[in-house]
Amino acid sequence: MSEYSLEVSYHRGRVIAAYLYLLCRKGQKSYRTRQVEPGVIIDFNRRGKPTGVEIIAPSKLTLRALNRVLRDLGLPTLKRADLAPLLDS
Repeated sequence: MSEYSLEVSYHRGRVIAAYLYLLCRKGQKSYRTRQVEPGVIIDFNRRGKPTGVEIIAPSKLTLRALNRVLRDLGLPTLKRADLAPLLDS
């Protein structure tokens, strides 16, 4: 997952949300969003390039669904270990 960075938010020890940074720097502004799966929103920069994936329903996320989103964006897919904090919670 070297191109990506996963940030996970917890509340009382439970995962409540996550953000997958895509091929960009943290702090880059989002100018447009698009919901692509229930609980999964893609952020795009000013040029229309995807900058990150908001995961607002981590308990409903599957690796297959997220990899489908990444493939549709033309990006490398993830392995189960890359999402372990989300999938194993």
